[in-house]
Amino acid sequence: MSTQDYSIVLAGHGSRDPAGIAEFMALVDIMRQRAPQRRIYHGFLEFATPTIDQAVAQAIADGANTVVMTPGVLLAATHAKNDMPSELLALQQEHPDTAFHFGAAMDLHPRLLELCRLRIIEAEARSPRTVARGDSCLVVVGRGTTDPDANSEIAKLTRMLEEGMGFGASFVCYSGTARPLVADGLKAASLLGFERIVVLPYFLFDGVLVKRIYGSVDDLAARCPDIEVLAAPYLGVHEHVAEVFLERAQEGVEGRASMNCSLCKYRVQIIGFEQQVGTPQQGHHGKVRGLLAKDNTPAATPAWPPYVPHPIEAESMCIIREGRDWSAFPAEQHTALHRLVHTTGDFSSVDELVFSPGAADIGMRALLRCRRIVTDVTMVETGLKRAVLQQLEVETWCGVHDPETYLLAEAHGLTRSAAGIRRAWEKFGNDVIVAIGDAPTAIMELVRLVREHGWRPQLVVGLPVGFVGTRECKDALRGLLQVPRITNSGTRGGSPWAATIVNALMIDAIGHVYQQQQAAPEA
Repeated sequence: MSTQDYSIVLAGHGSRDPAGIAEFMALVDIMRQRAPQRRIYHGFLEFATPTIDQAVAQAIADGANTVVMTPGVLLAATHAKNDMPSELLALQQEHPDTAFHFGAAMDLHPRLLELCRLRIIEAEARSPRTVARGDSCLVVVGRGTTDPDANSEIAKLTRMLEEGMGFGASFVCYSGTARPLVADGLKAASLLGFERIVVLPYFLFDGVLVKRIYGSVDDLAARCPDIEVLAAPYLGVHEHVAEVFLERAQEGVEGRASMNCSLCKYRVQIIGFEQQVGTPQQGHHGKVRGLLAKDNTPAATPAWPPYVPHPIEAESMCIIREGRDWSAFPAEQHTALHRLVHTTGDFSSVDELVFSPGAADIGMRALLRCRRIVTDVTMVETGLKRAVLQQLEVETWCGVHDPETYLLAEAHGLTRSAAGIRRAWEKFGNDVIVAIGDAPTAIMELVRLVREHGWRPQLVVGLPVGFVGTRECKDALRGLLQVPRITNSGTRGGSPWAATIVNALMIDAIGHVYQQQQAAPEA
């Protein structure tokens, strides 16, 4: 079969904004005009229809034996590396007699650079003023992703435009996920002392995010009347974009699709993303696939099963509940207290436990909101119930084996547990629950970061065991009024204790959601 005999499915992201969908379809029309010999279809990952699988099914129904899926996105991030390939793998299984190929994302391309230049010149032409490029600062706004390689492409694009067009300086910011965000980036650019700021949204189509960017540009212009702020058009519907998509499709079917695998966080260990090597390809858009084409009848909320203990565990809990008078303890603490007795086999273990006001309820709700637990050692992490973590979609992170943790510990004379806590502060900010069950040094580093650097974890569970520094670190944690905390006094504790408390909070979180669902029909 000739490599010229194939159909193209342009796989778009999808949008809630009808204008963005209309522009995408207009671009498909240009592709059809420029390649009339080719059957070209389009589908979307989310919100809009047709979906990608519907587009492929139509291509096959029309007689296609070979289909090349081309990502309709600018950069190779999660959508092009995970979501769309996972769709393609599923389609290959569903249609085994069809040959499938995958094209590369657009990435940086000379035609796209030329289109960026055109959009910038259009913005400059709308101004009645004449300002030298050397007196202008270019701000390029990217979408922002969790993939550092894709984010760095925006920085590379910006630098090429700055040097190629002669701007006095340039600045990069993002509409979300990556930093700096748009408002922060525009503010920083306004402080550089330039007469003019040109803002280029590096987006394919109109949509909610583009409108927000232009809103931020208007806000900056109102706040800084002495600076001329120009908003350049986004890339939009243009023959250059259509030509790049057609080129990527041809490369895909010929086996020449090229992606930057040497700096892909899923293939090699990239600084700060080492644990993501080998992450399975799986889609994340099932809940919103084709959403806008569905009727407005609210979908039934998926049943959230309650936590069901093993029969022996359930019997043990009955014995524990009847084994002493629990009325002196607040009800919100009971699950944690009962499970700690279950772990230790000792009713007296709960007598030295200390909860700051509302800590159990705060921790339970934080698990449902931020969904990330940081531990000081792997023993705490492995002690967390896998099934419960999966149901709540909670991520765990332990920095003790992180390469940067090792370097940080060596450079600053810290234990690796303490260095891991410092890494968590830098990496995740405040949206974490911290569980420490082994290292007093980890608690002391956390206390220092809270007091000196304003760190505010959602909850701290500090229950290390031992005789060196253990009492002192727990005393310091009990006096740390800035954060919710659960700890104890004395030398007892350990990784199983810390994991048990967090497991109890997760079980309470499951129960909380389950009760809300059960009460919903009565509301």
